[in-house]
Amino acid sequence: MKKKFKLQDLDCANCAAKMEDAIKKIDGVNDASVSFMAQKMTVDADDARFEEIMEEIVKVCKKVEPDCVIER
Repeated sequence: MKKKFKLQDLDCANCAAKMEDAIKKIDGVNDASVSFMAQKMTVDADDARFEEIMEEIVKVCKKVEPDCVIER
């Protein structure tokens, strides 16, 4: 399942790249992209575990960019 999410308060392109790399390492994620310019995140992950995977993504993103909010 591929879904797009709007991001709030993503401060820099470097943080976006770190978040993208960390998300891609999560089990069940097929692909991910985080755009600093568009303030958007696209996640392609396992349908059956999508909510569980999203919880992991939120945790990972908070570690990289504590102020960033993923609108779900």
